[in-house]
Amino acid sequence: MTDILPTSLLARVSRPADVARMSLDELAQLAVELRRVIIDQCSEGGGHLAPSLGVVELTLALYKAFDFEQDKLIWDVGHQAYAHKLLTGRVGRFHTLRSLDGVSGFPRMSESPYDHFGVGHSSTSISAALGMAMGRDLAGRDNQVVSVIGDGSMTAGLAYEGLNQAGDMGRRMVVVLNDNEMSISKNVGALSSFLSRKLSRPAPQRFKRGFESWLAGIPHIGKDLAMYARRSEDSLKTFFTPGMLFEAFRFTYLGPIDGHDTASLIDVFEQTKGMDRPALVHVLTKKGRGYKPAETNPTYFHGVGSFEPETGLAPARPGGGPKSYTEVLGETLCRLAEADSAIVAITAAMPEGTGTDCFRASHPERFVDVGICEPHAVTFAAGLATQGFKPAVCIYSTFLQRSYDQIVHDVCLQNLGVSFFLDRAGLVGEDGATHHGVFDIAFLRHVPNLTFMAPKDEAELAQMVATALAQPGPAAVRYPRGVGPGADVPLATEALDTLPIGQGELLRDGADAVIIALGSRVYPALEAAQALEAEQGLSVAVFNARFIKPLPEAQLLELAGRFKRLITAEEGCLAGGFGSAVLELLSDRNMLAGRTVRRVGIPDQFVEHGTAKELRAKVGIDKAGIKAAVLEAVGKP
Repeated sequence: MTDILPTSLLARVSRPADVARMSLDELAQLAVELRRVIIDQCSEGGGHLAPSLGVVELTLALYKAFDFEQDKLIWDVGHQAYAHKLLTGRVGRFHTLRSLDGVSGFPRMSESPYDHFGVGHSSTSISAALGMAMGRDLAGRDNQVVSVIGDGSMTAGLAYEGLNQAGDMGRRMVVVLNDNEMSISKNVGALSSFLSRKLSRPAPQRFKRGFESWLAGIPHIGKDLAMYARRSEDSLKTFFTPGMLFEAFRFTYLGPIDGHDTASLIDVFEQTKGMDRPALVHVLTKKGRGYKPAETNPTYFHGVGSFEPETGLAPARPGGGPKSYTEVLGETLCRLAEADSAIVAITAAMPEGTGTDCFRASHPERFVDVGICEPHAVTFAAGLATQGFKPAVCIYSTFLQRSYDQIVHDVCLQNLGVSFFLDRAGLVGEDGATHHGVFDIAFLRHVPNLTFMAPKDEAELAQMVATALAQPGPAAVRYPRGVGPGADVPLATEALDTLPIGQGELLRDGADAVIIALGSRVYPALEAAQALEAEQGLSVAVFNARFIKPLPEAQLLELAGRFKRLITAEEGCLAGGFGSAVLELLSDRNMLAGRTVRRVGIPDQFVEHGTAKELRAKVGIDKAGIKAAVLEAVGKP
């Protein structure tokens, strides 16, 4: 990463007050330095580059106008918070961004007193800010509360729930809408900005309230005149601005404002400090600002791996490697949809991330991106299923958590044929605790009517996609991030045989112990068994469970009858997970007596960021961890 020179402005900044003292010229120079450091760090270690580059001036303006020693700042999602981190005493550790035991890629309350709320999933900032505003008022404090939310996050219902309550309560707070997608012409933007700013200054606001009060006092017709005056102002203002919606939520709307004009931003933010009601500042920014490759391709640079900073190109990688699970899912869906016109692909603002961009290209009439609205995606799919279609809901495991009620009541209770494909199940790596998909087994396996699977490799994933879509009721498949072991996937659709429901496969027999492995832990279990035989002379069987629900009960009971030592291995939380399901089965059939069972999985803690390999070793679910569990079970710790 670029060294921070002692003479640089960034070297002089360790807290928000240091920014507040700077001149506009110094802020412009500081913006250049921030972008250089962010680009250099992301080029080496990856990260959310384009979002953070787009809000550099916005961040500086907020720091100039507000006092975040007292005021509170909440970043929605947190993809755009790198400049914020650099300005709050983390310059010296920024080179550890997203690495094991290093700086988190998202705001974390435990990391800095200036990270006022921990985030990672979208659309939470307005609700959190309102809670802080109410807490401030109850405690008799006078600080301001500011939330920054992107236009993508504003597609989620939670954001509007927050807006609705905030407008109704009328507490003093500022919502900054960071808009880098909407197309609003400069002429309209400039005029609407002028109108909103002039009509929202303290003096005009006081005059407006006084004039309305005077009109209302006129006998017989006063109330009608006051109402007419309010409607006239609203009509004038909303005719020229996109703020009608926010004014309907009882927010004072200001904007759109050029999000890269620091002076104008500071001026507008200063105005909001004198308001006694909620305000929404609409800011137009360019994602990837200041770095041409990111400006040209903001989707690719939203969350990027390492790249060459001069060109923006990723380093050359050897060709011919295995496809990722995500690619296999997308390609399999497309192939099956060629033969089955009932298949519809649904995603929540993640067509590239879930591999469904190929489905969008080949079957656009049967592809739906609902935006960041996971609960809606699930119920929408349920409605489709009632009409004879086969919805394939493709969502990251961690984001499907937001749809639990809809899965239970709208899909499974009605036994509708909706298939869920859970990408990024397990430990995802550098994005950390908010993005690890480790809870899906625990929150799905107890729901009636659901068939739930996890593949050991890419070929089995393709089979499970076909199996899920063939079910008359709900089904789910969880699979990890990245590439698998490289198993060949059948190219012909007719070769995608469906799997027998509730049946696993014995991959390796043995005599001393059996490892009952699920999904991504099957191959590490095989490696552990081979190593134990070579190093310890132990004969260890390996069983690929395949099904979380229904469990392969008959096979598991047969294994429990043959082996006195059983080890379960999964890449999910132990509490309520796959291992718990196996224990419940053995307990219900009175087969625990005289047997030793060890469970390998994610312990009862939130796992921080680092590479997936590092994290699997740290929590003991890799080959070494499985070996250790077997040795403990057989009495050789």
